[in-house]
Amino acid sequence: MASVALKQGANPSTSLGTRLSLPVEGMTCASCVGRVERALKALPGVQTAAVNLATERADIIFTGLADALAAVRAIESAGYTVREESTELAIEDMTCASCVGRVEKALAKIPGVLEATVNLATERARVRHLAGVVSTADLEAAVEQAGYKSRRLSAETANAGDQDAERRESEALTLRRSLLIAAILTLPVFILEMGSHLIPSMHHWVMGVLGEQTSWYIQFALATLVLFGPGLRFFRKGVPALLRGAPDMNSLVSLGTAAAFGYSMVATFVPAVLPLGTANVYFEAAVVIVTLILLGRTLEARAKGRTSQAIKRLVGLQAKIARVERNGETVEIALSQVTTGDVVLVRPGEKIPVDGEVVEGASYVDESMITGEPAPVSKGVGAEVVGGTINKTGAFSFRVTKVGANTVLAQIIRLVEEAQGSKLPIQALVDKVTMWFVPAVMAAAVLTFLVWLIFGPDPSLTFALVNAVAVLIIACPCAMGLATPTSIMVGTGRAAELGILFRKGEALQALRDVSVIALDKTGTLTKGRPELTDLVLAAGFEYNEVLALVAAVETRSEHPIAEAIVAAAKQQDITLAPIEGFDATPGFGVSAKVAGRTVAVGADRFMTQLGLDVASFQPTAQRLGEQGKSPLYAAIDGRLAAVIAVADPIKETTPAAIKALHALGLKVAMITGDNATTAAAIAKQLGIDEVAAEVLPDGKVATLKKFRINGARVAFVGDGINDAPALAEADVGLAIGTGTDVAIEAADVVLMSGDLRGVPNAIALSKATIRNIKQNLFWAFAYNAVLIPVAAGALYPVNGTLLSPIFAAAAMALSSVFVLGNALRLKRFRAPMTVELRNETPANGVASPQSRLVNEH
Repeated sequence: MASVALKQGANPSTSLGTRLSLPVEGMTCASCVGRVERALKALPGVQTAAVNLATERADIIFTGLADALAAVRAIESAGYTVREESTELAIEDMTCASCVGRVEKALAKIPGVLEATVNLATERARVRHLAGVVSTADLEAAVEQAGYKSRRLSAETANAGDQDAERRESEALTLRRSLLIAAILTLPVFILEMGSHLIPSMHHWVMGVLGEQTSWYIQFALATLVLFGPGLRFFRKGVPALLRGAPDMNSLVSLGTAAAFGYSMVATFVPAVLPLGTANVYFEAAVVIVTLILLGRTLEARAKGRTSQAIKRLVGLQAKIARVERNGETVEIALSQVTTGDVVLVRPGEKIPVDGEVVEGASYVDESMITGEPAPVSKGVGAEVVGGTINKTGAFSFRVTKVGANTVLAQIIRLVEEAQGSKLPIQALVDKVTMWFVPAVMAAAVLTFLVWLIFGPDPSLTFALVNAVAVLIIACPCAMGLATPTSIMVGTGRAAELGILFRKGEALQALRDVSVIALDKTGTLTKGRPELTDLVLAAGFEYNEVLALVAAVETRSEHPIAEAIVAAAKQQDITLAPIEGFDATPGFGVSAKVAGRTVAVGADRFMTQLGLDVASFQPTAQRLGEQGKSPLYAAIDGRLAAVIAVADPIKETTPAAIKALHALGLKVAMITGDNATTAAAIAKQLGIDEVAAEVLPDGKVATLKKFRINGARVAFVGDGINDAPALAEADVGLAIGTGTDVAIEAADVVLMSGDLRGVPNAIALSKATIRNIKQNLFWAFAYNAVLIPVAAGALYPVNGTLLSPIFAAAAMALSSVFVLGNALRLKRFRAPMTVELRNETPANGVASPQSRLVNEH
């Protein structure tokens, strides 16, 4: 493998051992070279290590196979880095879990490969390897050497999903054609042989009119056409795998059908070589096995197509053309020709082709296909629009900001594909079992044959052959290989439809096990920006009048509270008069003249300083304080006019989300930098179980560790830059989609809607998916554990039960279909909470939720 493993031009082997060349980053002087060399020479199995500062490479010679991962760790421990890359390959011709294990093993053997994961359901391999050490040609050569075909998948290839769909449709068409031919040729064989056993008149006609030998000749001819026509696919893949010492499911089918066909051929043409009374034919078993397995593969291909419908729907959201302004004219061009900076025109009912920012016009846009939220979103100048969403009523123009692989839709597709291709911890045991499964089945078949041949009743050779073939045919590694990835594919696809993106597939399992949900307050529980929540008037004053005067004064202040009061006035379309004599007293308040009237706004101590008594508003102020709000007072012309409260209001959907989390049996905690009194008031209002108040941004990680006491698993939900460390520290990090790119990049799960109700939906989906996986695994293991002994004849001494190879083939074909059908039930998963969109005024420059997805590729 060493000759395949290293980059072209490298000398993979020497008289001393295996050579590995690594690119090292961060070296600046001769001391750095010495440190890296010493770290590498200390590794077991390293004979020599030479580091070149000019080329920034380390050349290492190992006594045996090169251990790239150990070398990388040694370099990193010395304080330097080795650049990594990820390559994705489409793998063809895999049929069962054993194939997955072999491809992974072949890729992992390549020096420079750090990790290789292969997914049977998506038919893809993701390889993490050292940059400049492993090439795509190396990976493809290793896959080919293992007996499979591969091709590189590029993130920039916009129609990769279409290519996969076309290839799968072509395969499905070929399978259907093969099944039809096999069925037509199998039916006469089945009627001639089984009809003779089951229908007396048929038996007399065959023996008397047609003749037994002639019947066997006809069966032989038809069986030959089936096995070396539609059934040849099993021999083409199974026999080479067997010769390589890496048998797969095709090998089992090949051995079983070849044994039945070969024995029958001997019985037909040279019966004298067989013991007396054993010259029977099993052509019908061979052809029915092929036909039933082709039926299973056809149903499996159809079901596999349905498991990837979520990706197909996402790919289908992409527009084909765009209407763009070019040289003063509006022209229609292909989507691939649209570039950043172009101005695109969108008419009512049209699909928005790419991401951009509205520069003219206004409309409502249906973003449900991206966020899972049903309500159209208002869009005006300055608002961001996302490619793949649908314009509803108005017409507008927007300037293109992202195209191709950088668009939100392309990134969502990429995230879903990565989550679907990932392996969960629950898969580890399955992988270990399936690597040895096929060889174990072959050994069981040989043992079955010998036991029946030696100890079985006469004709023992016939019993031995039939039961050994049944063991080979009934074993189904396919069901074990498909049990986990198909559920992941359907589960993550359904999650994307609900506006939940699993950036890391492992989170799908980890989320089910959490017992504590820790929530950041600002922007997660609350709207994340101050708003005017209360304006309680004294007798003799009018609401709009007071708000207009107070807001006018606050236009000169830069405090967030002032901004909230001014924003409230603007929302009421209140005209603000010019002011004179503005004066700010730090820690107290502000005052000014507005349209000839004296206005003062500030704390109770400011009112006292002005000689005003706030006792009349004491009950109101106390109530606001209990709600976690800080009251302010307004005085107009020397009279106390109103008490004002500005707060970061709780989102309308938060109480329902907290209630749903409690219904799932979870403990809910809040982390905030607010003082203990305010935090306690909010917690009481929402029914939160535990509060960590006055926590500085760098203290969130330590707080999460405290929540882990007694082995509790903690999920953290946040949206800000300062939440990124906590999102990374938590067992599962969930980022609100309206949050910052940094938070989203650190998270395991992204809630596209920006709605906290997505958290219970994500947890419920996680529980449903893992439950589905366990059902599949139970079926796959129980099926094989129970039916292989039955096929071997374990029940024969008890009640005389033997399993025909025909029934074995039917059971094997249906087992994979059962697993796929069970996984498809997740498509009908109903979210416990309906997530609805809160319309936002687009002109405020607030980015749309979807635009916050980070482009990590």
